[in-house]
Amino acid sequence: MKQIYIIHEHHPRLLLFFAGWGADETPFKDYRPAESDFMLCYDYRTLDFDATGLDAYREINVIGWSMGVWAASRVMPQLALPVASSIAINGTPYPSDEHLGIPPAIFRGTLDGLTGASLHKFLRRMCADGTAFKAFLQVTPRRPLEELKEELAEIERMGPAPMFHWQQAVVGSADRIIPPANQLQAWQKRNTPVRQTEDAHYQEELFRYYLQDLWTNS
Repeated sequence: MKQIYIIHEHHPRLLLFFAGWGADETPFKDYRPAESDFMLCYDYRTLDFDATGLDAYREINVIGWSMGVWAASRVMPQLALPVASSIAINGTPYPSDEHLGIPPAIFRGTLDGLTGASLHKFLRRMCADGTAFKAFLQVTPRRPLEELKEELAEIERMGPAPMFHWQQAVVGSADRIIPPANQLQAWQKRNTPVRQTEDAHYQEELFRYYLQDLWTNS
């Protein structure tokens, strides 16, 4: 796993964000949560997590998006950190599952058929419409395709994540990557409160709120 500080100014609180499959810092590096350091995690080919120095924070707020929900669910229970809040956005602890995540046939088909062209279509499906996709193309992560195949294969191999207490889940009804009905079933199974929105899988307004504006007012 790669961990990058977007803000490292030794604030007493940290926003710890687990991004999705295939991500890097590019789409998220311009968000500025007030009075908070900001660390981004991505690349789940391994889940080795370096917690050095994180116990110095008085408060850590965890946000997971997409496969980052799964990654955080696996990593966080092993760490004795002062977690103040945890929010899961358009993801579940079950990466490949007929009823609780991405249906296995679709997950496996994405992995087996991954090419530059199919990735382009996947990214288009993440976005609400052509305008949103055009904007996303300006900040698209630039990682080698082979890395993405290895990452997706490793996520599939590791399977469902153990219990981690998410205080809230956000489920977008326009998500075309992880079926919203499956997300709702997953969170019902884990007794997690859900906020339902009309958002797509990748929705810039969601990130602006949860990675920036929410902390300006707290």
